[in-house]
Amino acid sequence: MTSKLFVSAISKTILGIVLIGLLIFLPAGTFSFFNGWLLMGILFVPITIAGIVMMLKNPELLKKRLEGKENQKEQSLVVKLSGLMFLAGFIVAGLNFRFDWHTLPKSISIVASVVFLLSYALYAEVMRENTYLSRTIRVEKNQEVIDTGLYKIIRHPMYSTTLLLFFSIPLILGSIYSLIIFLPYPFIIAKRIKGEEMLLENELDGYIEYKKKVKYRLIPFIW
Repeated sequence: MTSKLFVSAISKTILGIVLIGLLIFLPAGTFSFFNGWLLMGILFVPITIAGIVMMLKNPELLKKRLEGKENQKEQSLVVKLSGLMFLAGFIVAGLNFRFDWHTLPKSISIVASVVFLLSYALYAEVMRENTYLSRTIRVEKNQEVIDTGLYKIIRHPMYSTTLLLFFSIPLILGSIYSLIIFLPYPFIIAKRIKGEEMLLENELDGYIEYKKKVKYRLIPFIW
């Protein structure tokens, strides 16, 4: 572990807390937004814990997770579209609370919170299984095909868990309108997966054979 990695991790966590806090509470016009605090808690507490664990156990994986600049033009567009979707979703959730458009029952937010935490546990398991994971699409030196655990069922379990995570977010915030904004996310992910698989087929030994063995990309028995 280096001091530079530690500072980078802490800085990005604090920046994320401040940015998402502004996107939620500024449109809401108040800090008295229970759903907003609920999301902030279940979002950043697990992330902070996971970051500490990676920093102590696998700093190289943490470093890869902090690298977010996508070099491929098409994949960069996918990242920007995702960012725009989140920006709009958080703002609309805050406005939804401020103007009382249509707030979902708290029971839905609580159930969505449980789904979020379980999904994050699956996400952590995926990172444990596959230490080659990074936020950008690339093949590393000596990288191997992972075909154990969740990778026996679907080829991209990380993206599957992010679908559950991200669809939970607008429900936690209690906004059906934010959920509508998040609906294009599976199509954005599908585009990213197609680009990623082209790269893996060309540059990762054994990936074509793995594709033949594991049929489904994202959702078992569907796609």
